[in-house]
Amino acid sequence: MNISINTRQAYTEIDNFIELLDNYNKNKIPLKLREFFKQEKDNNYVKNIDANLPIKEQNLKEETLTLIALLNLQYWCEDEKEKQRLKEIYARNEEIYQDDLRKKYNPDKLFKERNNFVQENYEEKQLIVIKKESFIKKIILKIKSVLNMF
Repeated sequence: MNISINTRQAYTEIDNFIELLDNYNKNKIPLKLREFFKQEKDNNYVKNIDANLPIKEQNLKEETLTLIALLNLQYWCEDEKEKQRLKEIYARNEEIYQDDLRKKYNPDKLFKERNNFVQENYEEKQLIVIKKESFIKKIILKIKSVLNMF
């Protein structure tokens, strides 16, 4: 399995987070999953999590926060109403995220903007028209310029 460095660092943070939990909440997470985080974490990455600070102030990676939310939903949240409420919040957040992506990377919009950009640049750069004169006309002009000198 090819796991990115960012994901391995998130596993390091989540492993550190789990280690700070009391045994009751730690044991709610399956041992196999906890071992997975330990095996796949980035051992060179050091992230100290302060148990006295709220999660929001820990400056954790987005992937870590996602994993904590998932663990909360799957293992720590015991109230079905609360689980449903969290699922609705996560679904709304996902819709907002997908809408933002659609707005940002909408192919129709990208091509329209590209065409507008090309059109604007084309209008700004007017070509200089070079008139080619025939050989005979050049000779006549040269003779006239020489005669004008006298």
